[in-house]
Amino acid sequence: MATTHGTSMRRWLMSLPPLEWTVQRLRELLIGSLKCGPIPQHIAFVMDGNRRYARNHKIETVQGHHLGFEALARVLEVCYKSGVRVVTIYAFSIENFKRSRWEVDALMDMAKTKLVQMSQHGELFDRYGASVRILGDRSLVRDDVIREVDRAVDMTAHNDQAVLNVCFPYTSREEITHSIRETVQEFSIPPEKPRQGKRPFSESHIQRTIRNRQLSSVTEEDRPSRESMAFIQDDGTVSNSDAESTEISEQDFLDSSSTLQPASSQTSHSPSPDLKPTSTGTVSTSSPHSAKRLLDPETLTEEHLTKNTYTSTAPPLDLLIRTSGVYRLSDFMLWQCHENTELRFLDCLWPEFDLWTFLPVLVEWQWRQRRQRNGKTAQLAGESLVKVA
Repeated sequence: MATTHGTSMRRWLMSLPPLEWTVQRLRELLIGSLKCGPIPQHIAFVMDGNRRYARNHKIETVQGHHLGFEALARVLEVCYKSGVRVVTIYAFSIENFKRSRWEVDALMDMAKTKLVQMSQHGELFDRYGASVRILGDRSLVRDDVIREVDRAVDMTAHNDQAVLNVCFPYTSREEITHSIRETVQEFSIPPEKPRQGKRPFSESHIQRTIRNRQLSSVTEEDRPSRESMAFIQDDGTVSNSDAESTEISEQDFLDSSSTLQPASSQTSHSPSPDLKPTSTGTVSTSSPHSAKRLLDPETLTEEHLTKNTYTSTAPPLDLLIRTSGVYRLSDFMLWQCHENTELRFLDCLWPEFDLWTFLPVLVEWQWRQRRQRNGKTAQLAGESLVKVA
C-alpha cells in the first residue's frame, strides 16, 4: 500500500507544470543528442513483467497491462522521434493457447483492450507517420478481436514513415513454417514467362526455313525446262543423265531432311547428338506442361525464405530488448536475429521501462557501432598501406 501511495505522489509531483515543463525539455534534449550518432532502424521488444508488476504493487492484473501499454506509448514516442523506422513488439504468443481456457480468454480480452487503446492513440501514429501491422496467425484469433485488429490497421494505413509491428498471435516457429510453406508452393508452380514476339533465330523457325528452301529447289528441279521439252519433242526419248539428276536431287532432299534434327541439336549446344528422351531433369512431352519447367531446388537460398516471412519488408533487426530479467527469447524473432543483432536483457519490469532506462541501451549501442566502424576503417587503411608497400 505504501508503494502505491508513493507512486501516486511521484506522479502528482511530475504533473506539476514547472516540473513537467523541465522534464519535457530535458527529454527533448536527450532525444536530440541521440540523433548525433547512428540510430537503429529496427528494434524489437519483449514486453515482459506486467503481471509481476501488478502483483508487486498489489493492483489488478488488468491495471498492470494498462500501465504496460502506457510504457509502450512512451517508448514508441522516443523511438519515432529519434529516427527508428520499425518497432516490433511481442504482444501475444501462440504458446499461450496451451494454458487453461479461462486464462486464454482473459489474455485475449486483455489483448483486445490493448488494441482498442492503441486505436485510440491514433494521434501518436499520425504525428510520426507510423502504421500498424499485425503479424501472426490470424485464424487463431476470435472474430471480435479481429475487428479491433482491422480497426487499428485501417486507422493508420495511410502512414508510411514508420511501422509498428504487433506480433499477435505469433511464434518464430510458426513464422518459419509459414515461410517454408509459401516457398515450397512457389517452387511447385512453373514460372510464368512473359510473352515474347517472334524469335527470328529460333530452332523451329530455322528448320521451317530450310525445309521451305529445299522444297522450292526440288520443285524447280522437277519442273521441265523449255530446252528439255524441245529435246523430247524432237527425239521422243529422255536422256539418262536428266533422270539420274532428278533421282539424285530427290535423294539429297531426303538425306538433308533427315539430318535437320541432329543439326538443330548441335545448334542448341546439347551434349548428346542423338536427342534421345531422358527421364531425369525433363518433363514428358505428353504432359500438358511439357514446355514448362519447375524452379530448380538447388537455387533455393535464404533470401527466398526471408521474402516470405512476416517482416520481409522491414530492415534487419538491430536491437532486441527484453525486460523482467528473463534471459531467453521465448520463440521470438529467431529468423530475424543475425550476427549483428544486439540482445539486451534488462532487470526492470515493462511498466517501469522509460526513457531513463532506454537511453543507456541506445547510447551503448551507438558506442559499439562507432567502435566497429572505426575498426573496419583501420583495417581498410592497413590493407591499403600493405598494397602500396
